[in-house]
Amino acid sequence: MSLHARLGRDDPTPWLLASDEPQARWIALRWLSDGGAVALAAAHAEVLADERTARLLGLLPASAEEPADVSGHDKPQLATNVLDLLGEFGLSADDDPRIGLLLEQMLAHTDADGRFMAYAAQRSGPPVWGCLHCDTHAIADVAGRFGRARDPRVLRALAAAEADLVRTDLGLAWGCRPDPATGFRGPGRASEPCPQATLEALRAFSWLPAAERPAWLVDVAHTSLEIWRQRGTRKPYMMGHGRQFKQVKWPPAWYGAYEVVDTLARLPEAWRHSAEDRASLAEIAACLLAYNVAADGRVTPLSAFKGWEWLSLGQKKEPSALATAMVWARLAALEGLADEIAAVDVTRLASSKGGSGTPMPPKV
Repeated sequence: MSLHARLGRDDPTPWLLASDEPQARWIALRWLSDGGAVALAAAHAEVLADERTARLLGLLPASAEEPADVSGHDKPQLATNVLDLLGEFGLSADDDPRIGLLLEQMLAHTDADGRFMAYAAQRSGPPVWGCLHCDTHAIADVAGRFGRARDPRVLRALAAAEADLVRTDLGLAWGCRPDPATGFRGPGRASEPCPQATLEALRAFSWLPAAERPAWLVDVAHTSLEIWRQRGTRKPYMMGHGRQFKQVKWPPAWYGAYEVVDTLARLPEAWRHSAEDRASLAEIAACLLAYNVAADGRVTPLSAFKGWEWLSLGQKKEPSALATAMVWARLAALEGLADEIAAVDVTRLASSKGGSGTPMPPKV
């Protein structure tokens, strides 16, 4: 039985392969269909020639020394988030010189311990080079995505990340580290794990070959899932597990069911031997399915950032081939959990503050 049938949905792959969005076709060919190397290469060429790819490339800053023109790390137009989306569409650093140039500039700026820094505006005063976990982890992540996981500068940043790990009451994780230059730190409580920074770091380590990943990643993955398990009694500051967690806001750029599935699917060795963690990840994946995917297998965006309507995932009126391909690529990565995902009754899952959302109608 196919993955889609096991999860109670129709297979949208034929619809995806007929899409006028080459980005969606490439994702479908790469992760959902064995179309062959020739078809994948043709789709890649079409992605590179597409005006939407050109527009996305145009969002990259001319230099890492150009202050970010965004108000937070959760915005999709932040340089690291744009790079991540370009990588999602199959671009490599060889496909456009702006990618490699920006990555080199990002890797060139570190603090004394090797953490990557970002040049950003302050609430008052001129821009400064700062270093939050949401900076260094995100830069290490996109560097790995573009083939630089074993660059000495990335390895040094990962070593600094390991040194920054803290033992919280929920387990081993990263918290909100104050920026030495400005004193600013993220919104989370000092004694608690930061769900976003922890996922970003896990993704950065995921680009290393499996044999080179540290053994303690198992403990950190467990903490990420423990945050979910504790949702009924404690809510991470500004990061709940209600509607906004379960329903993807497109393009995805912040903590939610999509990001948890995306991250932990890359690290199966960190959770597959724990029945508790398998069950929690299946619950989160079931929420991603139930709150975003209709009976026909398609995803109509229910929430989207303004200004992204030029991609199908940025509008909320019609099914989006791109959003559909991206969600199914994540679910396909957890195919080994498909029966456990299908067995979850999301309407019986407790939720933290922020609302329970409304699941899409199940397939009859």
